[in-house]
Amino acid sequence: MSAKRYLSYSDFLDEHFAYKVQKLPIDAGFTCPNRDGTKGVGGCIYCNNQSFNTSYCNSSLSVTEQLERGKSFFSGKYPNTKFLAYFQAHTGTYAPIERLKSLYEEALAVDDVVGLIIATRPDCFTEELLSYLHQLQSRCFVMIEYGIETLNNKTLQVINRCHDSAASISAIELTNQYGIPQCAHIILGLPGESQHDMLSTIDRISQLPIDVVKFHQLQVIKNTKLEKMISSGEIDNFNCFSLDDYITLCGEVIKHLSQKIAIERFVSESPSNLLISPKWGVKPDKFKALLEAYLEKSDIFQGKI
Repeated sequence: MSAKRYLSYSDFLDEHFAYKVQKLPIDAGFTCPNRDGTKGVGGCIYCNNQSFNTSYCNSSLSVTEQLERGKSFFSGKYPNTKFLAYFQAHTGTYAPIERLKSLYEEALAVDDVVGLIIATRPDCFTEELLSYLHQLQSRCFVMIEYGIETLNNKTLQVINRCHDSAASISAIELTNQYGIPQCAHIILGLPGESQHDMLSTIDRISQLPIDVVKFHQLQVIKNTKLEKMISSGEIDNFNCFSLDDYITLCGEVIKHLSQKIAIERFVSESPSNLLISPKWGVKPDKFKALLEAYLEKSDIFQGKI
């Protein structure tokens, strides 16, 4: 990593592409087994898909239309850019295999789309799908983004995740057998989790064949079960990090994370009209600058522990 303090997502992309690529989120109209009653109802307690859908990401539009709108949005900012179709909303593998193939192929037929990133749950895939995605790699980039959130089984129950840590570990190990790059999504600050609990998840993730990790702080969003549980006192051990405390936590996370895993992000930013807490008033770029200054001052680098 030379003078860099951690392996970045840009470093990872540079290994796969000789040009700039930009993710374009898509809402393909999927639902989730944790919403439709297959696994549970109501979804995870913190989830409100409106909090991360972009203006052009709308299930009333076709995949092609969403991608073309996304391309127009970024064309002025980043000329000569190629794009990755990002099936982000809900569970991007939760449909019959033929429908999935149709949606993925539609995305790849759009000009300048050079790959797929598919966000899903670790309990929502089949070996048939993994085999198809493995074959697809012969003509484009493919990555699966698993919503792991935590490897603490007690916490997984509290957040109504409806799968255990073993499901996450099995999915990661099986996906690796098919040679498909994968990203793990981790939430820091889930109800009841101590710093020791969070770092235990990082230690375990570091032992698994993960290529990229996405962190973000737990956010309390309007119209979620989490909001109601905190208001009613059902959750009384919620720790809303201050900005300084979260930066310090990210430093500890970086110390524990394997140097082989690229970090895509540390924070998420929900629309102000939906966000209840934490309200730091700091954009992701500013957060990154503050974190990197802290890492330099504290002589922290990835994998230090």
